[in-house]
Amino acid sequence: MKNITLILFSLISIHLYAQSDHPQIPKTGANTSAFIPKGWKTIYQAKGDLNKDNFPDEAIIIQNTNPKNIIKNDGMGGDKLNVNPRMLLVLFKTASQYQLQVQNSRFIPTENDTATTCLADPLQETGAIMIKNGALILSYQYWLSCGSYDVSNLDYTFRFQNQKMELIGFDIESYSRSSGEETITSINFSTRKKSETSGGNMFSDKTNKPKTVWKKINWGRLLTLDEMTEELAQKLSEM
Repeated sequence: MKNITLILFSLISIHLYAQSDHPQIPKTGANTSAFIPKGWKTIYQAKGDLNKDNFPDEAIIIQNTNPKNIIKNDGMGGDKLNVNPRMLLVLFKTASQYQLQVQNSRFIPTENDTATTCLADPLQETGAIMIKNGALILSYQYWLSCGSYDVSNLDYTFRFQNQKMELIGFDIESYSRSSGEETITSINFSTRKKSETSGGNMFSDKTNKPKTVWKKINWGRLLTLDEMTEELAQKLSEM
């Protein structure tokens, strides 16, 4: 958990660097292409009904392609680092057009990170985004190609309710690529309950003895997708 907290903290500096690359997004459009600024591209996309109106809504993650944001790396990791900003768009479909429901560029990690040059693209292995059972799930994976054996998989689940995309669930699975030791934490913000599973091992049936403990959490209002930031993600990982 400590390693993922350090990684999330280091990503904040990259996000601030990329802010000036964020363009104005239109509020409505005839199709999803209308929301993609010049010089940007769609890298992940999911479709499904989020607001229960029987129209297929879409969630897309787009990325700038500015070559100025691909920089030389003199440290460990790859020769070049792509720090082009990314942005999440949630688009609600109506009978005649799409409407922009959520725009967030503060919560989507860049492909590379100048502070942690061995960090793999957090979106590459997970597919980043999906819509399942009417909920939007953002999935990240954090692991380093050098310096650490730890892997952390994080899932954030949002549901459209109270006219907002509210965070109702957070799951983090951490394990060691060396020992196979595994811990899992799952938080349900709607019920204010958290489960913590420790003692698991992915590599050994003999030592795989997971034990789950349930706890109540003291949590206020539900966070919304449009206000999510890397700082808030860091706080969630520390719970």
